[in-house]
Amino acid sequence: MKTALTIAGSDSSGGAGIQADIKTMITNGVYAMSAITALTAQNTVGVQGVLEVTPDFLAMQIDSVFNDIRPDAVKIGMVSSTELISTIADKLIHYKAENIVVDPVMVATSGSKLITDDAISALKEKLLPLATVVTPNIPEAEVLSSMKIESAADMIKAAEMISKAYNCAVLCKGGHNMNDANDLLYSSGEYRWFYGKRIGNSNTHGTGCTLSSAIASNLAKGEDLSISVEKAKNYISAALSDMLDLGAGSGPLNHAFDL
Repeated sequence: MKTALTIAGSDSSGGAGIQADIKTMITNGVYAMSAITALTAQNTVGVQGVLEVTPDFLAMQIDSVFNDIRPDAVKIGMVSSTELISTIADKLIHYKAENIVVDPVMVATSGSKLITDDAISALKEKLLPLATVVTPNIPEAEVLSSMKIESAADMIKAAEMISKAYNCAVLCKGGHNMNDANDLLYSSGEYRWFYGKRIGNSNTHGTGCTLSSAIASNLAKGEDLSISVEKAKNYISAALSDMLDLGAGSGPLNHAFDL
């Protein structure tokens, strides 16, 4: 059985973060493992508290995984401090990790910044150059490319800039009032559009975590990047279409729709 490791924060309500990643990996046919960067007290309404782990303990978790059940792919989610980003990068280099998917969680859907400028710099300098693919949404792609994105042509230009700057593939996610969930994959100088139909479901808590974990799962199974993205998009569309409705705010999607 192929294996995947998620390095991310825990979501106590189970809709995003580590919990979403593990559910996604299992339902996409790989064995899931985790290294937790932070505990959060959160639900569909918001985040009530965050308790970050120490760099040493994060390193210990990653060592424990790689020294026993080596992951075939690694997904990295929200990491909010420079020290933790450095720890992850050092370990991935040490173990020569493969199939690294980085979901650069920097900007909330509301537009507010989630991590410090120092951490963004560390992410750019240390983690993105190790990535097989990075999966920014429009606001995150604007931060990484230092340009405003207002059209499909802008998405292509920004993705090309990010890809060349960090020598990785880029999946620039649409939505954010720009288009009907159309995503752009830019890899090795070529691009491909993945056209999605916007699903009338306001319960989208954890969609970014889920998409990046599904891509990592497919890469772990040996699929090429383009097929991995296509299958991940199909999975997330079906999970949203199941219309699960939990919580008072933006609820989770149904990761287990197919069980």
